[in-house]
Amino acid sequence: MQRCHHASASPAGRTSGACDDAPVTSTSHPPHRHSHGHAHSHSHSHGPATPVSAHLRKVIAAVLVPFAAAVVAGLIILWPGGVPPHPHTGLGLDQQTESGRVVKIEELDCPKSGAQPPPSQQQQGAPQPTKGKCEKAEIEVTSGKDKGHTFTEMVQPDASRRYDVGQEVVLAYAPKAPEALRYSVTDVNRTLPMAILAGIFALSVVVVGRLRGVFALVALVISFGVLTMFILPAILQGSDPLLVAVVGGSAIMLIALYMCHGLNARTSVAVLGTLTSLLVIGLLGSFFIDWAHLTGNTDDQTGLVHGLYPEIEIRGLLLAGIIIGSLGVLDDVTVTQTSAVWELKEADPTANWRKLYGSAMRIGRDHIASVVNTLVLAYAGASLPLLLLFSIADSGVSTVATSEIVAAEIVRTLVGSIGLVASVPVTTVLAALVVSADRQTATTGRGRARGGRRRRAK
Repeated sequence: MQRCHHASASPAGRTSGACDDAPVTSTSHPPHRHSHGHAHSHSHSHGPATPVSAHLRKVIAAVLVPFAAAVVAGLIILWPGGVPPHPHTGLGLDQQTESGRVVKIEELDCPKSGAQPPPSQQQQGAPQPTKGKCEKAEIEVTSGKDKGHTFTEMVQPDASRRYDVGQEVVLAYAPKAPEALRYSVTDVNRTLPMAILAGIFALSVVVVGRLRGVFALVALVISFGVLTMFILPAILQGSDPLLVAVVGGSAIMLIALYMCHGLNARTSVAVLGTLTSLLVIGLLGSFFIDWAHLTGNTDDQTGLVHGLYPEIEIRGLLLAGIIIGSLGVLDDVTVTQTSAVWELKEADPTANWRKLYGSAMRIGRDHIASVVNTLVLAYAGASLPLLLLFSIADSGVSTVATSEIVAAEIVRTLVGSIGLVASVPVTTVLAALVVSADRQTATTGRGRARGGRRRRAK
């Protein structure tokens, strides 16, 4: 059995690194020599290595520090200072609301005046009134100036929403309407179940992720704050939606990545990969939105927002949504690929950047397949009612796919997926070049400083 000695300096200054055929026994390595001979492998047990060479730190900082400064400047310049006020129209979500509670429910025969359909529906194929008992719900207002006031709400037998005594509800308030019609039930109060679900989510993240899970939750809260306090109000104030999305999304990316994964070169490489992919998504999205003549005004909510704030550029809002929607998945892909390269380097310190790139890309291809499929299914699930309507209409595939309401989702999905696919090779090659160059620089410098002793990468 061969025994190989690592290169080391002898007392005479001669370097030895040959293998001999002497058998390896427990007495062939004194304790102090054993510790020295395996210092390299022991250094990996303390966690993944990170680039430490001053040159690479300066190169990465030269790119990211100006970018971070530009993001901070953009936040300051575009900061909206709150949502601009406007008179409530009473349409859709744009209405005043108060809290209420169901205090009594009485079952009775449906009023005869509601049994006959209006003349517009008295035709062949028109839906007929559903037979059965109606429910008369007594609702108490529990907030606002009319607190304690009660009114009745008639629930038809075919209504999709039913009420229970004691149930909390959301009331729409129309101050200019007649007194008997000022309040109506617009939704149920879901605060308690949503709060419990959020608590279960936070607990599971902390239990499994421990301290890193806590940082992830803090980053999530900050991201939501940037979205609600900067991105949405800035767009409503009339700022360019694309510029706002780029600045706000970049701030979210920097905060989330560095808070969750640490301020180190590995995270910085993931940031660079994410930025490059977002640039690809922005350019492709802008080009195909213009080429396909997408207006972005495809639903009632968008139309209402544009009616309240005509200065908002709706097409820019569509592109901003594509960028923000792709950001979360991009972070996952770039961090995974960067970590894969670092771990591969730890497993094989002699691997050059080409070998690291090839190995990490095999991991990335599996990631691409799963992430793209997830993204497409997520958009399909969100648009399922729309897809059902097209199925009912028995429209052809080409007609459905090229209609604006569906084409906008297709462009959103495909542009985001292209950005995800591009992020894998871009991030992988950046990580492979950085980690390989760092090891060569760091080990060469130490080897020269120590007069030829065995080099160890940190």
